[in-house]
Amino acid sequence: MDAILDGTTLSRRRNKLDEITKGKGLGDAYTGTLSRIQAQSGTRSKLGMEVLMWVSHAERPLRVDELCHALGVEGSTDLDTGNIPPIETLLACSLGLVMVEKSSCTVRLVHYTLQEYLFNNTNLFPNPHSIIAEVCLTYLNFPHVRSLSPALSSVPPTSPFIEYASCYWGAHAGSEATESVKTLALKLLDGYDKHISSKVLLLHGVRAEEQPFDGDGVPTGFTGLHGAAYLGCQDIVAALLETNSGWATDIHGNVAIAWASKRGHEGVVRVLLERSGINSDTKFASMALLWAAEDGHEGVVRMLLERDEVNPDKPDIYGRTPLSWASGSGQEGVARILLERSDVNPDKPDRHGRTPLFFASGSGHEGVVRMLLERNDVNPDKPYDTGLTPLALASGCDHEGVVRILLGRNDVNPDKEDRSGYTPLLLASTCGNEGVVRMLLNRNDVNPDKQNKYCQTPLLAASINGHEGVVRILLERDGLNPDKPDKDGKTPLMCASLGGHEGVVRMLLERNDVNPNNPDEVGSTALLCASFKGHDAVVRTLLEREDINPDIPSKYGYTPLLIASEGGHEGTVRILLERNVNPDTPSHPRKTPLSVASRNGHEGIVRMLLELNDVNPDKQDPLGRTPLSFACGGGHEGVVRMLLERNDVNPDQRDLFRRTPLSLARRNKHEGVVKMLLEQNDTDPHKQHGWRRTLRWWTSPGPADSQDPQSQPGE
Repeated sequence: MDAILDGTTLSRRRNKLDEITKGKGLGDAYTGTLSRIQAQSGTRSKLGMEVLMWVSHAERPLRVDELCHALGVEGSTDLDTGNIPPIETLLACSLGLVMVEKSSCTVRLVHYTLQEYLFNNTNLFPNPHSIIAEVCLTYLNFPHVRSLSPALSSVPPTSPFIEYASCYWGAHAGSEATESVKTLALKLLDGYDKHISSKVLLLHGVRAEEQPFDGDGVPTGFTGLHGAAYLGCQDIVAALLETNSGWATDIHGNVAIAWASKRGHEGVVRVLLERSGINSDTKFASMALLWAAEDGHEGVVRMLLERDEVNPDKPDIYGRTPLSWASGSGQEGVARILLERSDVNPDKPDRHGRTPLFFASGSGHEGVVRMLLERNDVNPDKPYDTGLTPLALASGCDHEGVVRILLGRNDVNPDKEDRSGYTPLLLASTCGNEGVVRMLLNRNDVNPDKQNKYCQTPLLAASINGHEGVVRILLERDGLNPDKPDKDGKTPLMCASLGGHEGVVRMLLERNDVNPNNPDEVGSTALLCASFKGHDAVVRTLLEREDINPDIPSKYGYTPLLIASEGGHEGTVRILLERNVNPDTPSHPRKTPLSVASRNGHEGIVRMLLELNDVNPDKQDPLGRTPLSFACGGGHEGVVRMLLERNDVNPDQRDLFRRTPLSLARRNKHEGVVKMLLEQNDTDPHKQHGWRRTLRWWTSPGPADSQDPQSQPGE
């Protein structure tokens, strides 16, 4: 701002503003601001420059509380909370060159060009990384941090700087390691697996299955050498090797060289391999090779392969070799190095029969797939234990490039089934992979209507999942049966209706060879399926067809209206009633739409049904239960009120067990319903309500319901 205001005319100020907004002339502005920061009185100058150093040289954006704690570190006794500066002070001392990002609560420089300026002017911050490393290590060595249990699953909010200090002190120390930093690091690494920083480091940088934690979550056996190797601190590793053998194992049996290899720290690996007296045990070195191969550290892989003790084809406990891991993670450089070896089997399966090609195909790594297929000793159609081939896996995962490569081979069967009968086309259709489906259908040796052992076709699988594009592609094929059912008798139309896939339903209904009234094994039709789920749009689409009978019951007597009423789908009920369906459904032996809606408390549906003249509101089922009886037993006051407003509903109607609506409401402790029934003028106070018990018994405090010998749970 001062640079702009220094202009003596309005035009000069405008030109200066334009230059600054375009990144020009900012160097002078930064120089001037830094001069003012350094000219501040007392400790404000030092604090302002420290803020800029930390923000510009941190390995990741620092949170507000992290920066405040870092700048509060003084001495080596312990953290003085009174010495932690507030963020307002830090912002004031930096004179606007840093700001707080509100969305992430992190501190950043005001403009990206300031980062370039600070890096180019190296004289501003002498040895910044060694200073940051020293602060991190000092903080971690404070007594209040050392006293924390490594079993903790998260950092206490009172010590927010632990996370950054634990994860990044090694990066700063690796850039500039002074003697002071080495001393502090060796102090921290003494008993490292008992320090919370080892736990924090592993939590933030290692997959859960690789974390060497015991049952209490403690990183057992993860020594200081493991930690230094993981962080890549070569000088500190060399110092630790003066008193360590280098082959101590963590709880998973991993040694320091394995952790260094995983992180790609070539210098540390070299130190560990060249250390006199170290026996490069095959087991330990092989684990290092596996990790280096998986993460693509070519330099480490080359170093390890130079050792005679290292077996380049040794599998891990899962049967996976270094080539398998490199192929699965798409590490082309490592895969090429390994494939150049005569002692590496490029088609070696793991415990489940999965080869390097299988893993590369499933992950879509075309470059690795091409390299493997150049080998004559790789079977491109080799299935794993379930019978799934590389082509089938790539088809299901929508890796079009890999599919194209494999289909170019004469020795790959594009219609091969796995043990469950899934073909590449069926898997691609199930997952909605349109491009792969088109490629497979272009082959004359692919059957588009082949069923798996559940009798599912590609069309049925695509219909189940609502993949309209795949359905459209399949329906364009001649010789495909669009009405072919699965083992339960469900057709593609029924499956699409059940899933609410309106677009698929419309496409199938356009076919003359699709029967919309086809039932499955239990007599359910497409309309019944859609009504069961309350898919209003599909129900409306189906009812647009004149040849659909909306009253066809299932084998159990359920009609679309009955099942929609039971499920409380008001929209579906309204659509069905517009088709003049039978609202009393005599097809079911015990249920009517009104009775099931009353039983489940669906007031909206009850209201719709009671407005119809052909609905008997007091109809008894074979056990004598009426809609009012069900509503009272369930305590649905709104439904009870609607039914009692009718003149053709008997509020004292007994069922076969001599229970009245009042007795059911009383037994289930529905006080509101009991009160409504007692307010009815036609309630007989002397009438016996269920097994010779009078109204007075039902309305007075009586024995517990569980003592009633005629009580029937669930009514």
